[in-house]
Amino acid sequence: MVTGANSGIGFETARVLAEHGATVVLACRDTARGEAAAARMPGSGPVSVQRLDLGSLASVRTAASQIRARHQQLDLLINNAGLMMPPYGTTTDGFELQFGTNHLGHFALTGLLLGLLLPAAGSRVVTVSSNVHLAGRLNFADLQSARRYHRVAAYGQSKLANLLFTYELQRRLAAAGAGTSALAAHPGTALTGLTRYFPAAVDRAYHALGQPIAQSARLGALPTLRAAADPAARGGEYYGPGSRFEVKGYPRRVSSSARSHDEQAQRRLWQESERLTGVRYPGL
Repeated sequence: MVTGANSGIGFETARVLAEHGATVVLACRDTARGEAAAARMPGSGPVSVQRLDLGSLASVRTAASQIRARHQQLDLLINNAGLMMPPYGTTTDGFELQFGTNHLGHFALTGLLLGLLLPAAGSRVVTVSSNVHLAGRLNFADLQSARRYHRVAAYGQSKLANLLFTYELQRRLAAAGAGTSALAAHPGTALTGLTRYFPAAVDRAYHALGQPIAQSARLGALPTLRAAADPAARGGEYYGPGSRFEVKGYPRRVSSSARSHDEQAQRRLWQESERLTGVRYPGL
């Protein structure tokens, strides 16, 4: 199951998995766009579309319930969907859009699907972060940016949260002796539609002039695919492009910020995410 699979990194990730025979679920907010994406996948594995709006906990719960009804197990959950630097807004449940969608929606989805992941030997949860996490800081006094909103800071916070979540999830899975593992990846600088909230002139220039310092969505998906499918990959690892500054190139294991390895922050974010979403992880 790949969230945000109708375009960009998510589409390329799902396409490759389907081409290699996987049964793939495209989890998309817009099912029409999801169906159009499925029609563009010439792979050998069956592809279906699941409506999922990560900005609505009700939608997340409905999607998880429908997936549980249709599938007995889940080998891969790829938490890919996200928003980057929109104007201030809130999700259906009142969370700041980037923190609510990029982190809380995926936290809830993963917990609600854990019962399908645990029985699948070698199953993985891969969450897509970003190099912008390096500038990220968690403001526990104002996680929803209600007092002060800066779109870049809020994006960095959400991408740091993706890594804190991954590392805490992996520690809990390992402590429980589970066969499921949690990994993370980032695409470097990829030319995708994620920049749609940039000023129009900046977005046009980025796509017109970005080729020397950026890569295609197809190459940007490779770190996610390696985290998902490399037999040598292990829980708690983080993958990104192999070039200097990790902006482009073939994937390798990379390091994340010291803040992402703060175990106290990991535990606190987990507890706060449980409180905000009402989702608990059975057995963890």
